[in-house]
Amino acid sequence: MKQTPRMLSARVKTLGAILLVACVGLIVAGGVSFWIQRARLVDDVDDRLIEKVQALRPVGDAPSPGIYLTRTVTGFLPSQTEGVVGVVNGEIVVSPSAGNLFRAIEDPAVVAAATKAVSGSDIVLGTVSTDQGEVRYVALPVQIGGESGIYLRGVDMEAEMAPFQASIMTYVIAAVVVMAALGFASWFFTGRLLSPLRQLREAADAVTLDDLGTRVPEGGDHEIADLSRTMNSMLDRLEASVSSQRQLLDDIRHELKTPITIVRGHLEMMNVDDREDVIGIRDMGISELDRMTRLVDDIDLLSSAQGDQFEMRPVDLGTLTERVGELVSAISGHPFSLARSARGVVVADADRLTQAWLQLADNAAKYTPAGSPIEVGSDVVDGEARLWVRDHGAGIPPAARRRIFQRFARVDANRSVEGSGLGLAIVEAIAQAHGGSVDVTDTPGGGATFTVRVPTSGHPSTLVPTPVRAGDVVLQREATT
Repeated sequence: MKQTPRMLSARVKTLGAILLVACVGLIVAGGVSFWIQRARLVDDVDDRLIEKVQALRPVGDAPSPGIYLTRTVTGFLPSQTEGVVGVVNGEIVVSPSAGNLFRAIEDPAVVAAATKAVSGSDIVLGTVSTDQGEVRYVALPVQIGGESGIYLRGVDMEAEMAPFQASIMTYVIAAVVVMAALGFASWFFTGRLLSPLRQLREAADAVTLDDLGTRVPEGGDHEIADLSRTMNSMLDRLEASVSSQRQLLDDIRHELKTPITIVRGHLEMMNVDDREDVIGIRDMGISELDRMTRLVDDIDLLSSAQGDQFEMRPVDLGTLTERVGELVSAISGHPFSLARSARGVVVADADRLTQAWLQLADNAAKYTPAGSPIEVGSDVVDGEARLWVRDHGAGIPPAARRRIFQRFARVDANRSVEGSGLGLAIVEAIAQAHGGSVDVTDTPGGGATFTVRVPTSGHPSTLVPTPVRAGDVVLQREATT
């Protein structure tokens, strides 16, 4: 099997980029400095050479170039870094009396280069590399009586460059030390900076559907460290979603088990020769299948309510309240009345709010004594719209007021009332999708009041309301009666 080549880590790549940029910067800075300093040093040497030869122009009392060169050259004091010779016809004809300590000036290459470069009476500067080092020379033409010669003076450039080369070596050593320190500091800080990425990778590798509890340690005040908090937030949402889905599957399995058991038990006990028994069991089976169908429909309804499938636009509360008041009158078994209608506007999905409101009304009709009155209404209080349904039944015990909004939860465990147990969960999902909530309180004199709270938009109440497709819950109830 072909193995995937191992990739360089982000830490190594970042460190390499930092060191590369620093190295190039140091090289450029050192190179420019070296070039400027060397050019300045050569200029200083040239100025010194020219200054020394300018006072050696031939005078009229010298009969020949050779005699003049002898006078000027023999008096030169020996130096370790400078030398002088007199050249006639390309040959050295005179040297200092004590000899040259800087012997490179007598190298044939230097003499040949100077002889070739001299033309006319101009002073010539040049550089020649010899086996003994680099020589910077000045050649002074000497012309007397039709004869010519050259006063040749040279400087040991390696000796002149020695201090400068020492400074360059010092710079190189300092640059190496700086690079090492930069590399160490960069390795340390990039490790600290990129550690959240390593922790994210380890956490991502550890996360499975069976174990969503892994979290990334949070710390730091930079953007990369912020990824830890983002990752943990994502894992929290994922864990909550998976947990919710698992709970939903468990609830569905529990809810479906009862009708399946009932149908199977009756089918096993059915007398196929008894026509009335067969018809009765068939009707019972169809009834149970209808209940399972309603359960599936409610699950789909809850899923869509939790899926942010909303069309938010300004909705006039007064018009919406009157519309709901008309729709609830179709629910049989109770006298419905519109108690109060608020004035205001909310930014909402009118269909979803109507659906939630009718669900509360339908729920009140199911769980209160037949013939008892039920009121619906709306208010605007403290910047929020309150859509409520008030019944006069047995009420909801305080201990059960949070539990009834859970999926398949019931105050009374018996199944005498038709329903999937998802109605209030759907209402809560719609309210939360609008940035609001739903709660239940006691009705004065007995009963329960369910209220959907939705933030108002602050718009004037003169807008035309959004057309609604109300009646989902009413039609569902009519189909079950």
